[in-house]
Amino acid sequence: MSATQPSAQTYRNPVLPGFHPDPSVCRVGEDYYLVCSSFEYFPGVPIFHSRDLVNWRQIGNVLDRAGQLDLAADADASGGVYAPTIRHHDGRFWMVTTNVSIGRHLIVTATDPAGPWSDPVYLDLPHIDPSLAWDDNGDCWVTVSGVESYRIDPTTGTVLEGPVPMWSGTGGQYPEAPHLYRIGEWWYLLVSEGGTHTGHAVSVARSRDIRGPFEPGPVNPFLTHRSTNQPVQATGHADLVQAVDGSWWMVLLGIRAKGQWPPYHVLGRETFLVPVRWVDGWPVAGPVAEVMTAPAGSPPVQAAPPDPGDHRDDFDGAGLAPGWISPRGRPEKSWSLTERPGWLTLHADGTTLDRAGATVVARRQQHHDCRASVHVDPGAGRAGLTLRVDEAHHYDLEVSDGTVRVLGRVGPFRQVFAEQRVPAGGVTLTIATRTHHLLPPTATAADQVASPEAPFGVRPAGCDTVSFEVQTHDGPVVLAELDGRYLSTEVAAGFTGRVFGMYVTKGSAAFDWFDYLPVPTDRN
Repeated sequence: MSATQPSAQTYRNPVLPGFHPDPSVCRVGEDYYLVCSSFEYFPGVPIFHSRDLVNWRQIGNVLDRAGQLDLAADADASGGVYAPTIRHHDGRFWMVTTNVSIGRHLIVTATDPAGPWSDPVYLDLPHIDPSLAWDDNGDCWVTVSGVESYRIDPTTGTVLEGPVPMWSGTGGQYPEAPHLYRIGEWWYLLVSEGGTHTGHAVSVARSRDIRGPFEPGPVNPFLTHRSTNQPVQATGHADLVQAVDGSWWMVLLGIRAKGQWPPYHVLGRETFLVPVRWVDGWPVAGPVAEVMTAPAGSPPVQAAPPDPGDHRDDFDGAGLAPGWISPRGRPEKSWSLTERPGWLTLHADGTTLDRAGATVVARRQQHHDCRASVHVDPGAGRAGLTLRVDEAHHYDLEVSDGTVRVLGRVGPFRQVFAEQRVPAGGVTLTIATRTHHLLPPTATAADQVASPEAPFGVRPAGCDTVSFEVQTHDGPVVLAELDGRYLSTEVAAGFTGRVFGMYVTKGSAAFDWFDYLPVPTDRN
C-alpha cells in the first residue's frame, strides 16, 4: 500500500493511494504513524507505520470493535468517522475523531499503535475535525472546525474551559482541519479552508499564547492548487511533522481527476507528502506533484523495497487482513474463515447491494488501471464481485443459478447489461479499470473508432472504462464495458472512493482467493 521509489532523491505521490483522506501523522523516535478517515466503513481509522514518511504499511485499525464504533445499519453513505488526529503524549498514543453518525467526538488511547486501543471517551462538543494539543502546563486542548478550542480532561471528556475563539483562516468557506503545534516560542495553527474539493487550501497563523490572539502568516494560503492546471488538485487538510533529521514535512489530501472537462476522480481523496521550508518563522510548502524531489541533504526515502501494489489473499490466515473493510459493520455471523478452511465464506445479511445491510468485504481501489479477480463458489446462493461507491452507485459481476450477470446501479436506474451461462461450481470473475488517454484534437473519426481508448466509438469524455470478465473453458470472456464516470465522486457525491468488494445477497458463498493487480501504464 506504499509508494514506490524512483531514485534516492525522489519519491512518488500519493504515498497512500486510493481512498485515504484527511491524514494525520505523528513521530515517536524513528517511527512515524499515520491515520485516515474511514467514514461509513468498518473497521474504522486505518493506522499505518513508516520509517521514512514514504513507504507505509498498515498495522491495524484504531476502531476495530463494535463497542468503539457505533455505525447504524442504515447510516448514510459518507457518514461515520470524519478526520482523525493522532498524537503521542506522556508515553501513550491518542486518537481523536468525530463519529457524525451519532454526532459525538471520541478519544481512544493505546500504548501500542497496532492496538488494542481503549474504549472511547466521548466529548459532547460542536463541529468536526477535532485535534489534540498539550500546553506547557500539561493541560489538554481540543480544537475543532470553526475554529475554536476547549480545555478538556481527556480521560473523562469533561470540558474545563471554552469555547476559546481562534483564527478561522482568510475568509474561505468551511474553515476546518485545525492543528496546533508548539514550535519554539510560538504556537502555530494550521487551518484548511475553501472546501475539500478544487477550492481547498492550507493557511497558517501563530501566537505566543495557546489562547491567542493569532496573527496570520504573510502569505496565505501557503499551499493551494486552486485555479491551476496542476494534475493534483483539492490539496488541503494538512498535518505537520518533524523528521528525525530535523527536516519538516506535511501530509495532506489531494485528488487526481481524469478525463475531459469536467474531469472525474474515482479513487477518492488520497494522502500526499510535501517537504516544508521555514522562512522568517513561517512554513512554506508546495506545489504537490506525483514525483517529488527531496530537499538536498535530507531525503526522507530509505532503501525500502518498492511495493508494486499487488494484493493476493488466499484466506488461509487466522483472521482478515486489516485492509479489508465492510460498509457499516461486519457481524461475526456474516463471515467465516473456518467453515471451509482456505476459503472466505460469506452469509447474506441483506438481499441487495442497493440498500444498506448487505454482506460485503472490500478493499480500496488504489490504481487507475488495475484488475481485481476472485474465484467464487456460489453454491445455491447469489454472490459476486462489486466495484462500489455507495448503495446507489455500483457495478456488479454476479453469479447465481448457473448464470453470470453484469449489473449496474446509478442513481435511480438499475440494469442488467450482459449474461453468460457457466458450469456449476466455482467460477473466476474479474473487474478491470482502464484509464482513458485522450486522442489528440487532430485525430480523425476513423482514429477515434479504431482506438481502444475510445470504446464507445467517440472521443471519450469520462475518466475510465470498467470491464467485466468471466473465465470459461475457452478462456476469458469480456461480457461488458461500462463508463466509469458514473462511479465517481462528481456523480455520486460524498467523501469516499471506489472499493472492490466480495459480496453475497442470497444464501452463502465461498471465495477461494482474491487478487488485486495494478496494470502498468506509462500514461497513467
